[in-house]
Amino acid sequence: MLGARPAEAPALAQRKPESLAGVAERVLPSVVTVRVSSLGGTSEGSGFIASADGHVITNDHVVAGGTGKASVIFNDGTTAPATLVGQDPESDIAVIKVTRTGLRPVEFGDSDGLAVGDPVLAIGSPLSLANTVTAGIVSALDRTMQAGEPGGPVRYYAAIQTDAAVNHGNSGGPLVDGAGRVVGVNSTIKSLVADGQEAGNIGLAFAIPINQAKRVTQDIIGTGKARRTVIGAQVGVTSSGPGEGVRLSAVEPSGPAAGAGLRAGDVILRLNGRPMSDPTDLIALVRKFAPGSVVTVEYRRGSDRQNASVTLAADAK
Repeated sequence: MLGARPAEAPALAQRKPESLAGVAERVLPSVVTVRVSSLGGTSEGSGFIASADGHVITNDHVVAGGTGKASVIFNDGTTAPATLVGQDPESDIAVIKVTRTGLRPVEFGDSDGLAVGDPVLAIGSPLSLANTVTAGIVSALDRTMQAGEPGGPVRYYAAIQTDAAVNHGNSGGPLVDGAGRVVGVNSTIKSLVADGQEAGNIGLAFAIPINQAKRVTQDIIGTGKARRTVIGAQVGVTSSGPGEGVRLSAVEPSGPAAGAGLRAGDVILRLNGRPMSDPTDLIALVRKFAPGSVVTVEYRRGSDRQNASVTLAADAK
């Protein structure tokens, strides 16, 4: 007779480790919800465990304005207090730390090895919905962006663009590749809304490349602040139109650009093969590289096109 036997809990479905479900199962224990107290109340974002001793990577804008009191919520629902290790507003990376044993750090991937079309998962707590997993592909690379809140720092990204659904609360969570390795830190969305309205995903989201985020994190843990990579020049308006390069308005006498023979008035056409269309392109792409990296700059001086190898440096600040 129907209902005569007590119902048994269904067995957990088994998925292959290389499947998206298998990847999500492996990564979810390393992803946390970050809750930060501020004078205006409590804000929430995401983060992920970067080391077995409790370092957690998140976005600067998740912890900005906080009172120093924070907590993380693990995927099993347990909570632990967290302390701020340091933050870098311009790269939008912050590091907090929890004291807890048995933590499972993420596996880091190589964001320089990504290709457009690679499958990715975004994991975090969008709209306070913890343990949310969304899937998509890498839809563009080195998408240069200028972001920031009014009155706050200007942030420049050479971002990974994805069509995985990302919403408020995903900030600081990991973007992982098909092998479950973290390749980016979800940070920014674009949305077609008027000022003052709540923005939502429209199929475009942007992540800080993990190679850059790891470097900033190591700086923060090691010294309390991050180095900013510079080329030693100021950029003016676009030379003449989209795709026509960016003009150097000034070159620091002893900076990297000057050392490579660049001068004020030169028009940067490409950096490591990437076309320059807007001043944001040059600033964002330079900051993607570590200080000491050597990049190839194609530039125009008058009617001549030339190439130079520029050794990027850390800002003196």
